[in-house]
Amino acid sequence: MPKALKNTYLENLPPTLFTAQIPISVAKPEMVVFNGELAKELGVEETFADESKAALILAGNELMEGSRPISQAYAGHQFAHFNRLGDGRAVLLGEIQTDNGLYDLQLKGSGQTPYSRRGDGRATLYSMLREYLMSEAMHALGISTTRSLSVVKTGEDVYREHIHDGGILSRVAASHIRVGTFEYARYLGGEKDSEKLLEYTIKRHYPLLVSEDNLALALLQKVMQQQSELINHWLRVGFIHGVMNTDNVSIAGETIDYGPCAFMNVYHPQTVFSSIDRNGRYAFANQPNIAFWNLKIFANALLPLIDEDEKVAVSKAEEVLGKFPQLFSKSYLKMMTDKLGIQNHMQEDASLVEDCLRLLQKHKVDYTNFFTELRTNGSLIQVLREDTDFNAWHIQWEKARVRLSNLEESEALMIATNPMVIPRNHLVEEALVAAVKGDMNPFHDLLKALADPYNERLTPQELPVGVDEGYQTFCGT
Repeated sequence: MPKALKNTYLENLPPTLFTAQIPISVAKPEMVVFNGELAKELGVEETFADESKAALILAGNELMEGSRPISQAYAGHQFAHFNRLGDGRAVLLGEIQTDNGLYDLQLKGSGQTPYSRRGDGRATLYSMLREYLMSEAMHALGISTTRSLSVVKTGEDVYREHIHDGGILSRVAASHIRVGTFEYARYLGGEKDSEKLLEYTIKRHYPLLVSEDNLALALLQKVMQQQSELINHWLRVGFIHGVMNTDNVSIAGETIDYGPCAFMNVYHPQTVFSSIDRNGRYAFANQPNIAFWNLKIFANALLPLIDEDEKVAVSKAEEVLGKFPQLFSKSYLKMMTDKLGIQNHMQEDASLVEDCLRLLQKHKVDYTNFFTELRTNGSLIQVLREDTDFNAWHIQWEKARVRLSNLEESEALMIATNPMVIPRNHLVEEALVAAVKGDMNPFHDLLKALADPYNERLTPQELPVGVDEGYQTFCGT
């Protein structure tokens, strides 16, 4: 029996935080890619069994049973500047009830809304296929993320620098509540909006916190832990989000918005690919500091809920936030020593990690391939052995990995932590260029290759010389 949607946003949140919005129909919806595995997980495979019917629903031309679509209001600090935002090109169709809780089903690229800010509300087929590919790759890497159910071609043109085919993504998320949602509630909403949003968020995502004396402080602590874990995973696989504005910080701890994101190939801490990040604010190694900055913005939005006395509230929030640097550093050291196959790591291993990254930068080494070939003593390592500094480091590493362990355990840890394959920028571009020309084979081949990234039987990906020179990614709006 087809599944009906719910909408607990409508039922529980104040109307200042959303607007009823029917998706704007498109000319000729055509299914381009559909995630049957995800549909099965969500229990909606029967709903979308008919491809032509599914295309109509997932383009916004028809509504699912129970759907009461809305566009959400939120604010955000974009490159540190506060702005009134909202779903300018997205509509939340509703929520799917599963055994694991509620999941939002949102259409991205579904037309203008009251929050479009002079935009057309549409998205290119290219950018929506990109989000589908990247989000599913992140899921396969074991990193918390929104998922992609489908991409539908609209049969309409979208005008950016050039004329593009239009596309609509159906995005699945634990929720679309962001730090920016709390900013909107405090600064642009009604008197009780923040309180209602807090209650709803905890009930939906963190029900174990309901017994805490100070719900806002408990939520801040939880989101801080989630962000520390998430950013460490990004650093583990070389992921650069590209636009870590507060409207892209999910309260559920998921990676959200795959606009100008990319994966780093050759290691350099200041790697930037985003065309709009001209000063490197969101560079690879800056991401932990930006996460901390975003958490401070979140704390500011929560202050009236933490304590009626603002000075007391600030003091309590600062006490929680003050734990982030140590929390992150501890998790980071474990993550990096796991990549190096060092079990039962010690604080002294921090210098081993730092020296390793320094050597990678010096020799312009591929970040992903280094760790996989370090485990297998591959050709990349043989080249590095010509450097006496690397040889000295390698001797220290060999001692550390068997300090309180054995080689078999060390190798298993490295296999579990280091992907053999990632969405290489040139492969992503090749697949997307072919897809928008009508050839989906490279896209599906790449998806398949990325589906089992920790398979040690795979061979390291080869990179053409200078492949990332001048490479840029774009937000798609």
